[in-house]
Amino acid sequence: MAVQVAIIGCGGMANGHLNAYLTIHQTEPGKVELVAMCDEVKDRANQFAERVKEVTGKKPAVFDDTDTMLATADLDGADICTSHAHHHINAIKCLNNGVNVMVEKPMGVTVKASHAIINAAKANNKIAATAENIRRMPSRRTAEWLMNEKQLLGDLRTFSAQHASYRVPDPQSNWHWRLDLTLGGGGMVMDSGAHYCDTIRYLFGDPSTVYARVCQFEDLRVTKAGKIVKNEQEDTWIATINFKSGVIGLWTCTWAAIGHDLHHVVYYGSEGCLLDDGDIFHGPFDGAEVILKDGSRHSMESLIADYMASLSDEEKSRLFPHNFTDGVVLECYDFVDAIAHNRPPELDAEVGLRAKSICEAIYESNACGQAVDYEAVVAGDIEVYQKPINERWGL
Repeated sequence: MAVQVAIIGCGGMANGHLNAYLTIHQTEPGKVELVAMCDEVKDRANQFAERVKEVTGKKPAVFDDTDTMLATADLDGADICTSHAHHHINAIKCLNNGVNVMVEKPMGVTVKASHAIINAAKANNKIAATAENIRRMPSRRTAEWLMNEKQLLGDLRTFSAQHASYRVPDPQSNWHWRLDLTLGGGGMVMDSGAHYCDTIRYLFGDPSTVYARVCQFEDLRVTKAGKIVKNEQEDTWIATINFKSGVIGLWTCTWAAIGHDLHHVVYYGSEGCLLDDGDIFHGPFDGAEVILKDGSRHSMESLIADYMASLSDEEKSRLFPHNFTDGVVLECYDFVDAIAHNRPPELDAEVGLRAKSICEAIYESNACGQAVDYEAVVAGDIEVYQKPINERWGL
């Protein structure tokens, strides 16, 4: 029987999730059935349901609140794509009703929210998966393989991911929930940054300490309901991340740099480097290359081919079922397959917690004015920055 899934939150990133489930349905009929769509704006949920009907011939039920959906629909799993602050609220409701969940990154608006999701999953013996798509794609899998298994770069030493450019403040731009720290949990350190923090954990393991400065140099304002209001997101951060493995990382970004743009992403080892060619959030990309001490250069394209050739049939089927390479399709397939076979997902809520705790450590270091212990942040023992957000949501 197909795994019965609902999508909660039908805007933005949820479109990618919807397309992923439809791709899975078309590739492996009977694997998953989308049976409910839920959004506080019911018309958005209905639009998603109509798209499902176009492909499958069957329209999912439409809801505008999670409680009614849980009381009405027969669900195996729920894919939660709401605003960050509502991740834990919806996840806990689902888990307490016996429904497995996959939660978009970040795994909770704060560390306490993440722990609440994890605790609810354990209490109900249900799956809580992290919807992390970036590390699943071939170039990212290849980067981890060449660094850690093949050790092509030798002993890993440092990395630098830096971006600087200038965005002209525009108070006429429209407000979005991401610009409110109590709803988003933070700016891009937490948003796209959750992807990068998962990637560097994947490549280098857990950090030991984090030191950072985070600020808003420009006076950023936006328009909300006809009024000019504050955009609370940072426009600049500089973070030094020390890993238990000995790797030292520098991750910096500013959109307040006037006159000269800078973009540079590189990973160094004792035998060479991996030079990336994309942004500071979502790599390493397909256009990256390895440059070794002997002067030889190896394209990521050729390295991906080597990595794929190194996989057994079982590994390839597990990591890239049906030869899927899109990260969102892969995360959704893994979630559905984990439910179907009553197994842990590849990336559970603990993985999501540990990735986002690097983001939180950056904010907490800035708030404390000193380096912070990563494990103390993971445990929820440091919450200077997070305290007002936790208070807002009763955490």
